[in-house]
Amino acid sequence: MATTEHRPTERVLDILELLSNSEEGMTLTELAKALNAPKSSIMPLVHTMTARNFIYMQKDTLRYRIGVATYSVGVAYNNRKTSLQFIQQEMNNITALSNETCQLGIQSRNMVLYIAKKDSPQPIRLMSSVGKQLPLYCTGLGRALLAYKSEEEIRSLFPEVLTAYTPHTIATINDLLKELELTRQRGYAVEHEETNLMVNCIAVSLDYNNAPIAALSISIPTFRISESKEKKAVQILWEAKQHIETHFKMYGVDFGN
Repeated sequence: MATTEHRPTERVLDILELLSNSEEGMTLTELAKALNAPKSSIMPLVHTMTARNFIYMQKDTLRYRIGVATYSVGVAYNNRKTSLQFIQQEMNNITALSNETCQLGIQSRNMVLYIAKKDSPQPIRLMSSVGKQLPLYCTGLGRALLAYKSEEEIRSLFPEVLTAYTPHTIATINDLLKELELTRQRGYAVEHEETNLMVNCIAVSLDYNNAPIAALSISIPTFRISESKEKKAVQILWEAKQHIETHFKMYGVDFGN
């Protein structure tokens, strides 16, 4: 399939994404392997990114990590009045009403990228972080984003057999397609202990111009979940969805895909 992406630019962004999700950092050899590219083509990019402080190399381990310039870019974005800030205000309200953790994600290829989070005030709560990526197929946020894609689009994103992270993970494309049909019928996505045991997620898409650009979720530990609590979570999310999508219509969107 034809692509409009510029290969060197694409690799720079791939390097940033890889390092942002690597706690231990990566060597040049590991980066080249992950990108399926020769080290000779990666090295000039890495040198330039290092010189500009977007990444840095630990001299004792020769591992590259995400650099301070990426923080500066993020701060500049966060300091603007954005649609993301409006969503974060709604997320504060969601957590206040549900007493549980609220998360916001967007699609990044076949992954969901977590871009905002409001923690539950409860002492026992979901441990996750902004910037993390998880597969679309086994997360509530991911399924909310996938639900209205065509079967062809979904099959192009994943292999027939999917990685199972827990005994509860949907592990085939056909089972995923069935679950996405249920998601469309319900109007929201659910995930019960498929990425982490004891963690459940209810999610809704955030739509703009009749297409999902992000998804919003409430995460509930298994020992606190019940039918009534799940029903309340759906109601809270749907009210927030309506507020946010009204804001999109009035002011547009400056994030997402």
